[in-house]
Amino acid sequence: MANQNEYDLELDEELELEEPKKYKVFLLNDDYSTMDFVIDVLLKIFRKSLEESEVIMLNIHNNGKEVCGVYTNEIAATKVAQVKTIAREKGFPLRAIMEEE
Repeated sequence: MANQNEYDLELDEELELEEPKKYKVFLLNDDYSTMDFVIDVLLKIFRKSLEESEVIMLNIHNNGKEVCGVYTNEIAATKVAQVKTIAREKGFPLRAIMEEE
């Protein structure tokens, strides 16, 4: 039978946990993707409301790019891939990128 001391944890030691890095996901403006398509992407992939989607879409159009959300690395990469997939399926060149926050 094991000695109880073998299972005792030293409570004096603190675990230092780091928050995972966060990444901003941007949609980039292009001359071919329709405003309706961009709004649809914002609704479906980024789960934005219609009002938020319209504002973000106009910011993308006017400023060249806009943040659509901030996520952990894996989720941000998934969102970028989803945008690429749906854009290809619909025949649009819409692109998303991610940048460390």
